[in-house]
Amino acid sequence: MIGCTQKEADKTIAEQNPAAEGFDFNDSDPAAIQLADSIMQAMGGRENWDKTHFISWKFFGRRDLIWDKHTGNVRIESQSDSTIYLLNEKTGEGRVRIKGTEITEPDSLKKLLDKAKAIWINDSYWLVMPFKIKDSGVTIKYMGEDTLSGNRYNSLVLTFKEVGVTPQNMYKLYVDKREKLVRYWAYYPSATEKDKMGFLRPWDNYKNFGGVLFSADRSDGGGPTNLKVDESLPETLFTEF
Repeated sequence: MIGCTQKEADKTIAEQNPAAEGFDFNDSDPAAIQLADSIMQAMGGRENWDKTHFISWKFFGRRDLIWDKHTGNVRIESQSDSTIYLLNEKTGEGRVRIKGTEITEPDSLKKLLDKAKAIWINDSYWLVMPFKIKDSGVTIKYMGEDTLSGNRYNSLVLTFKEVGVTPQNMYKLYVDKREKLVRYWAYYPSATEKDKMGFLRPWDNYKNFGGVLFSADRSDGGGPTNLKVDESLPETLFTEF
């Protein structure tokens, strides 16, 4: 009876967190999918994540980003080169201004918007990765328990099939066994070279924003900072420089 109840609970969690079209069910194992669903639930659940509207943050002190999650509109301000990108990450369309001058020449604009999309993919992944574990083109594997800094974690590996800017990458997540939250992530430039780690960084300092947990202002000083979540913002942020 207890076993049946647990199976029903697991099924309900999975139903509440459907995979994106194109998620690699065939090569992902059931234990990994179950863990991914538990992470989503621990972060606040799919319903609250879907309701989250505007997310703003600074990336490594270099760029300011504002994302309208519902429309796909993104504003990126890069201080180092005085560039503002107004992009729709779903359509790839937008505007760019560099040092006060808007770029209108089609080929130059296309290249800059492609660059903006790559920036957005990278910078947003550092913030919302736990919500994207069952995205299109992602394969996940449960690797059992692992020890890090004297603590035991469930480990989950993410690889990619023809998605993103660098599909050859691999990530290993260290998931809290009790709270089901990602506590560390390891980056590997190549999934075929598992002995060559690019970095191992904490995923900590979780805070609740509208029922959803986000990790920012992390203990290593890297990644997203100055995080804000809003229910409404002026539309002109995404249309005017």
